[in-house]
Amino acid sequence: MLQEDKLLIGVGETPAFLLPKMANRHGLICGATGTGKTITLKVMAESFSDLGVPVFLADIKGDLAGCAKTGQRSEAVDKRLTKLGLDPETFVYHPFPVRFWDVFGKSGHPVRTTVSEMGASLLARLLDLSDVQAGVLNIVFRVADDKGWLLLDLKDLRAMVAYVSDHAQELLHEYGNVSRQSAGAIQRALLQLEDAGGDVFFGEPDIQLSDWFQCDEKNRGYINILHCEKLYQSPLLYSTFLLWLLAELFEQLPEVGDPEKPKLVFFFDEAHLLFKGAPKALVDKVEQVVKLIRSKGVGVYFITQQPSDIPDAVLAQLGNKVQHALRAYTPNEQKAVRAAAQGFRPNPNFDTREAILDLGTGEALVSFLDEKGRPSVVERATILPPQSLMGPIDDARREAEIRFDELFGKYETAVDNESAYEIITADREKAAEEAAQAEAEKQAQKQKELEEKERAKAEKEKAKAEKAKQAKKKNSVTGKVANSALNAVGREVGRSFTRGLLGVLKKWF
Repeated sequence: MLQEDKLLIGVGETPAFLLPKMANRHGLICGATGTGKTITLKVMAESFSDLGVPVFLADIKGDLAGCAKTGQRSEAVDKRLTKLGLDPETFVYHPFPVRFWDVFGKSGHPVRTTVSEMGASLLARLLDLSDVQAGVLNIVFRVADDKGWLLLDLKDLRAMVAYVSDHAQELLHEYGNVSRQSAGAIQRALLQLEDAGGDVFFGEPDIQLSDWFQCDEKNRGYINILHCEKLYQSPLLYSTFLLWLLAELFEQLPEVGDPEKPKLVFFFDEAHLLFKGAPKALVDKVEQVVKLIRSKGVGVYFITQQPSDIPDAVLAQLGNKVQHALRAYTPNEQKAVRAAAQGFRPNPNFDTREAILDLGTGEALVSFLDEKGRPSVVERATILPPQSLMGPIDDARREAEIRFDELFGKYETAVDNESAYEIITADREKAAEEAAQAEAEKQAQKQKELEEKERAKAEKEKAKAEKAKQAKKKNSVTGKVANSALNAVGREVGRSFTRGLLGVLKKWF
């Protein structure tokens, strides 16, 4: 809640205020399961909203949706308020302006991005590719960029991978080697991503981040809640999406220096997933983004169980800290408690390590930056209760919030604009058509040549037959003449024989 234009988060020996001017110096909320991290996150989000600062947060369990409804007074809350020195009778419960988002488009406005915007590096991490396969994917993106072909959805990327594989020899000297094995591995990974929901996440219309920077008519910042119950079942998709979002904020927002209050506060729940198994190059990139994004007016708050879940280089950038209880049953857990205690500026009134182990639910060790940007001495404090409903809302209320939002209809219907898939498919069809036409012409030419050959053969046979006929006719005339002559000779000879041989008449057989 707001008090004297400062964010009152909890009360101990003194009130624990988070200064708006220091809120973009980032922060950390950590503690064991069930110790109150979600309540702290919710109190912070409500306070930023009242301050006129939009918030983006991930709702993994569904209980942050209660920000849309008025909180309910109870005996337990009254006792906490009394302990905090606040009057339960005057404590104001009210709802907050909320927008629901969902990568799968079921429990909020759809959230989409394009494959081109995600980029090869993040996508390689999302697909869990080897270094060689990641290199091939970089070639695929480079070829698409050079040709001006947009990669909007997964079918664009699959078509582009196939194109690069088919034209590997042509691209070898300019882009490097692309093996069919690596291309096949990428294609298999893309199919798995599609089954995990990537087919609905990648596409258009893609999200406009300006829609997350809005306030309502009372100048309260919208609390943008990403519904993550299903998304969280794919941890790699969840963490890569939030990392992409952080990178997009960094790339798109202008420099504003150190504003009086943030332009947006980003809460990254289950932050350990971001760094689990991440290569050093990616961790270095996250460190760079976290370090520089504060000058763009964005505060980033990581929520996790132990500070050790966050790399030291990133942890060093988190100035505002809320540490809930930790449990130490093993040597490694005891070491983690000592490390968490060492991250605070000591308070001479208590032992920080012992306090972390002794904290009850709803209590925390708090250290926020002062006016000069210095970490305050750690204080043990009880966190305020939320002013909105603690818990989930029913589906009917969620649906109403979505449908009565002025953004309803902007993202609900997916569109499929011309991109790499359509261009490659059209080229392939054109090539197939040209090949078919060339084959048809080739076959027609062959048929023509065959017909010419048959015609020549027929003419030759005809000429031969005619020649034979003429020869036969000639032979027939000659034979007749010869027979006639022979008969004449025979008669003459016969007469000679008849007359010349002693007058004896002989018959010729």
